Amino acid sequence: MGQVRVKYYKRNVGWTMKSRYRFFCLTLTFVLVLCTAGQVSGSAGTDEKKAVSSIVQMIPAAVDMKETDGPGNLYALSAVLMDGDSGRVLYEKEGYTARPNASTTKVMTCILALEKGSGDDYVMVSENAASQPEVKLNLKEGEQYYLEDLLYSLMLKSHNDTAVAIAEHIGGSVEGFAKMMNAKAKEIGCTNTHFVTPNGLDSADAGGIHQTTARDLALIMSYAVKNKAFLHITQTRDYSFSDITGKRQFSVHNANAFLDMTPDAISGKTGFTGNAGYCYVAACENEERKFIISLLGCGWPNNKSYKWSDTKKLMSYGLENYMTHTLQEALLSSSDLVIGVTGLSALGQPLGKDCFRAERAAELLGCTMEHHITEEDLARLIASEQGQQKDLKGRTFYAVLHQYEEKEHRAAAEKLVELLRRQGIEHVLVTCATGNRRQSGENTNPWYGRAELPVREAEEEWEPGE
Repeated sequence: MGQVRVKYYKRNVGWTMKSRYRFFCLTLTFVLVLCTAGQVSGSAGTDEKKAVSSIVQMIPAAVDMKETDGPGNLYALSAVLMDGDSGRVLYEKEGYTARPNASTTKVMTCILALEKGSGDDYVMVSENAASQPEVKLNLKEGEQYYLEDLLYSLMLKSHNDTAVAIAEHIGGSVEGFAKMMNAKAKEIGCTNTHFVTPNGLDSADAGGIHQTTARDLALIMSYAVKNKAFLHITQTRDYSFSDITGKRQFSVHNANAFLDMTPDAISGKTGFTGNAGYCYVAACENEERKFIISLLGCGWPNNKSYKWSDTKKLMSYGLENYMTHTLQEALLSSSDLVIGVTGLSALGQPLGKDCFRAERAAELLGCTMEHHITEEDLARLIASEQGQQKDLKGRTFYAVLHQYEEKEHRAAAEKLVELLRRQGIEHVLVTCATGNRRQSGENTNPWYGRAELPVREAEEEWEPGE
């Protein structure tokens, strides 16, 4: 066996195969490259079939975590640890429960201002902006500021009046800006977020209360840190500026203490309201690993330090248990077979929730993160030269449709087979994760040569990359 080209996360505590399909369910375009010791004699030769059969046996039924595997007790009511590159949730505690999120909202306010405005824009302060409650810069009605300067006020000291001034400049009104915020959240892949204000103060409108989930908040931060200007602003420790006339001078210091707690911290935003409690969202980077941490409801006064404790726990958990591995940058010239594995349990799920590297898949499919995955979507991902067919270069390709033993997946598998046949994919394998269907006398592989493939036992341990 040669090498495998794949980027994956490896849990150091070991991989088991007990419950079902948590690994391949999340990976729509996981591709194995089979490098044979000798040449394969024909695309459907005996040696090739044996090689394919041996590879299929390596498909795990599950990657299961023990109940004790986690960061330990967290103070936060909701928490998420996310891979900042793929958007994959690595750990969550009520991560999909909507809660008020206070000034972490300003991450969205900042990124919209960066995308829709210019740093040298003149921002006029309205009466509404000047009347916002603490924490505030104490802007005065009629004053003008450069947009760039106000963004430092927004992100370093979390000024509420600054947020409203920015929102009115970009969106024409707070209400108009809120519509832009919600549209952007949907575009990013947020599924349970509703913004009412640009500063995160507790509020509500006809659409509901101002809230998000730890998962959605992590997605927003993951998106934001891809913007170099956003990173520069949020990494700045101290910043001085004035109004356009130069009459009023200001100096702001970064309130994100986590920047000085670890060299891995690259961005973050704090928040607090009476309803939200202490909230925090952060981005950390260590070697090739980028983690996003989000916390909602992480204590109330006088427990301001709880968010730092939880962030450290989640950061340590990520560093100790997940490692990025890029085994090869290009397909080996000696490889003869490419095997694309698709988990059928992804069907019907939101793209942003259950798809590995969902942003790439959304771009390929021309859809949003909220789009529910169909058989046609999977067929496109499998058959696309930007999907599982990427860099094929004449190699024999096998499409493996995994998890056929689930009743709700069987009709979908049959439809997928036909769709793939129409797109010229000759070799389609339909596989099961356990031996249950073989024991019942049912055929585990009804299409490929009408021949059964060996099935790996459910309790057998498997180490990815072996």
